[in-house]
Amino acid sequence: MKKKIIIQTADLTDSELILETNEPINGLIPGEQILVDSDNSAFIYLMEDQEDYTYIVLSEDLWSYLKTANERRLSVLVRSNKQQIELINFHDELEYILSNIKGNSNYGDELVTKVEEFFLSV
Repeated sequence: MKKKIIIQTADLTDSELILETNEPINGLIPGEQILVDSDNSAFIYLMEDQEDYTYIVLSEDLWSYLKTANERRLSVLVRSNKQQIELINFHDELEYILSNIKGNSNYGDELVTKVEEFFLSV
């Protein structure tokens, strides 16, 4: 089973979004890809190490931070203790996945509705 890192808190500054976790992130490399967990209404940023993938879970309660960071094109970082890693290609991947979800019932009607209302409404 893939390791999942849950983000406990998020902090927006003028230049970045910092996603905080208590779990170790040392040795992880940005996978530069975002997946969708339709069952849990979450986005998953892929990280890699020498053995496997690790999922950075971006749950629905973080969506307002993700939306603001995307609109303002802020750097997005995951931080654990004093170590932090920038989530490379975050904005392009988020926009790609949002455009894929729009009107696509393959993600489940509930998730499609949530994403369209939250991210894609004017």
